[in-house]
Amino acid sequence: LHKLGISCTLLTGSMTAAQKRAALAAIETGAAQVVVGTHALIQQGVQFHRLGAVIADEQHRFGVAQRAALSAKGGSPHVLVMSATPIPRTLALIMYGDLDVSVLDEIPPGRSPVETYAVGENMRKRITAFIDKQVGLGGQAYVVCPLIEDSENAETKLKSAEQHAKDLQKLLPHRRVAVLHGRMKNAEKDQIMRDFAAQKYDILVATTVIEVGVDVPNANLMVVEDADRFGLSQLHQLRGRVGRGDSQSYCIFISGNDNEQTMKRLNILNTSNDGFHIANEDLKLRGPGDLFGIRQSGLLDFKVGDIYQDSDLLLIASSLAERIAVQDPDEKLEQYSLLYERMKQDGNSIDFKTI
Repeated sequence: LHKLGISCTLLTGSMTAAQKRAALAAIETGAAQVVVGTHALIQQGVQFHRLGAVIADEQHRFGVAQRAALSAKGGSPHVLVMSATPIPRTLALIMYGDLDVSVLDEIPPGRSPVETYAVGENMRKRITAFIDKQVGLGGQAYVVCPLIEDSENAETKLKSAEQHAKDLQKLLPHRRVAVLHGRMKNAEKDQIMRDFAAQKYDILVATTVIEVGVDVPNANLMVVEDADRFGLSQLHQLRGRVGRGDSQSYCIFISGNDNEQTMKRLNILNTSNDGFHIANEDLKLRGPGDLFGIRQSGLLDFKVGDIYQDSDLLLIASSLAERIAVQDPDEKLEQYSLLYERMKQDGNSIDFKTI
């Protein structure tokens, strides 16, 4: 953008006080035409000169209130949200016509779908042997754990990155194992990722800090410990860290909980690499949440119709409502009088001027 004569400013929470002051001033005066940042952009002290567009990458990492707060910093700015796995609430909003959607459903040239398996603890030895085999063939592996260190509550029995890295090093002493988590300093984390990308390590045991922004084409195996403790969006995002090179890639979800509902949920990822399909199946299991509130999952009851079975009809209804809004914004056309009357009887009168 700088080459095009567009001024860009960065704002993150890790910047020094002086750097933040300079960035905030540029944002408020309009000297910064494009602002790139983290959640720091949502803070109250950030004032935009004239916010015209909001682009949120990795949408599932933002809460409903956070996305609304960012949009509220401008006068009805255009909003574009992107995600490999749209959260269930968003999928419901799409059905209601509040969002337009574009789907990129093609794998980049030269890549193969990631082979995915959901398994139980009884496969532990085979998985360790598979990690060793893939490294021996020239690949690298990620192993993701839900905790940084062992919990004080021993009853949880969840895998921690620090202890699991030690365990793997004992089981595979001929392999090079590194550990990465959010409590490390940024410089240390960056160095470990550079070393892993340079193939100085064979196995990287980490927390979800590697969920986004990590690109190591040589890494072709992802193992997620205690996968039942992660959301489907997180698991699909983690799976996206592999399959970036030319070799066949694999993702293994290990669950310590083998009840029917848990395995049914994980098997959704077994059968599909399509983020929209995964979100749709998640929607069936969890519900879409409050369409006008902040709850992002839960039950939603309909008097007539079904959000799962009648999605095509809902999209048609949304399209017709948009057409009526354009044709008759003041609700005066006789041809729609019965519709308006019935809507008011049901207490569902809508001001088309707001659509």
